[in-house]
Amino acid sequence: MNEILQKISEIRIVPVVAIDRAEDAAKLGQALLNGGIPCAEVTFRTDAAEEAIRIMSSEFPEMLIGAGTVLKTEQVDRAVAAGAKFIVSPGLNPRVVGYCVDKGITMVPGCANPSDIEAALEFDLDVVKIFPAEAIGGLSLIKAMSAPYTGMKFMPTGGINAGNIGKYLEFKKIIACGGSWMVDKKLIAEGKFDEIERLCKEAVEAIKNV
Repeated sequence: MNEILQKISEIRIVPVVAIDRAEDAAKLGQALLNGGIPCAEVTFRTDAAEEAIRIMSSEFPEMLIGAGTVLKTEQVDRAVAAGAKFIVSPGLNPRVVGYCVDKGITMVPGCANPSDIEAALEFDLDVVKIFPAEAIGGLSLIKAMSAPYTGMKFMPTGGINAGNIGKYLEFKKIIACGGSWMVDKKLIAEGKFDEIERLCKEAVEAIKNV
């Protein structure tokens, strides 16, 4: 694993953020830090994503900020220019993955089956996202797929919550889990950053002994 993925493996939780107003980014970043999770994957599902990445990267240089739901190479360029340190996609688009690899940008593509993993191996990747994790088989699927791909590590996202994240992280081939339960869009929109901080602390507590 490279340095960025090593940091993610130490944090172990990647909050998946969909933010509608860039002006909420600083308060969200502070809530995540206060809650003990110095990391965020800001998804390109909203128009505010690029500016939110820029604000969080600038105001909280100690945080590891990445871009998620990246579907095109131009989004890669915009995200990295704004300060994103890693790129995440829901699937494995060879063009986008190859673009990131060629530029030395940390890329974690989404995989759902062995063929996806083999495509990732063609790019010499050693960490992939499993998405949507719970919907396609959860931990049992990941364990089964890990058997023939002994060098691959995983970052499952989709259906992960405070109740099951500990079980996922007990499996040593999983470096971290992505999740949105602690950064729900409604909480951000309503300015409930104290609640986000509380949920982050709860998540950190849930994996403390794993």
